[in-house]
Amino acid sequence: MPFLSLIVAAAGQGRRLGAGSNKVFLPLGGKPLLAYILAVAEASSLVDEVIVVTRPEDISLCRQVVNAAPYLKVRQIVGGGKERQDSIAAGLKAIAPGAEWVAVHDGARPFLSPALLERVIAAARDTGAAIAALPVKETIKRGNTEDLVTATLERRGLWTVQTPQVFRRDWLAAAYRKAEINGWQATDDATLVERAGFPVKLVPGEEINIKITTPGDMVLARALMAGDN
Repeated sequence: MPFLSLIVAAAGQGRRLGAGSNKVFLPLGGKPLLAYILAVAEASSLVDEVIVVTRPEDISLCRQVVNAAPYLKVRQIVGGGKERQDSIAAGLKAIAPGAEWVAVHDGARPFLSPALLERVIAAARDTGAAIAALPVKETIKRGNTEDLVTATLERRGLWTVQTPQVFRRDWLAAAYRKAEINGWQATDDATLVERAGFPVKLVPGEEINIKITTPGDMVLARALMAGDN
């Protein structure tokens, strides 16, 4: 089976959460957020190695999380950069030379299900690139700098993007090279892959696959966790 490397983006500072520290280490159900993702990767037969990208000052703490289980698929813990894009670029440099596929997942999305991971990987192997996403349900409006509505958008065909995102390694590497040459900036890897001219498949995600960004997200996460017990 083709070799797949999972890069976990775990270099967030948690400013909007008001955590005062890296949010991937916040406790949820007695474990740090990061541990839930590592556990899914460890149990998956489709993931061959894990590269965790965290803030340089958090490498030691991240190693403690990895060693506690232990999570044997974690091959490297590397320091990230100023922006998320810089961090994923650092992760790409650390993956195994023989890796043919790269998956990227946010360290602050602890409710990644094995089924979703499998669906996105399967779709990527058919098309070359695939991402988890949800069709937009709410009415979407565009506003101006004064917060006045300037347009109401047709929501049909609009999706909110999640992770995991899975790509052919050569496609993702090419996208990052072009981004560096052209000065592209993006908040997710699929945007760079799209700009590089490669097709990206949308795979229905899961409502529970939330990203912990605000205090309200932590309240919801704890409620979800309590509902499972």
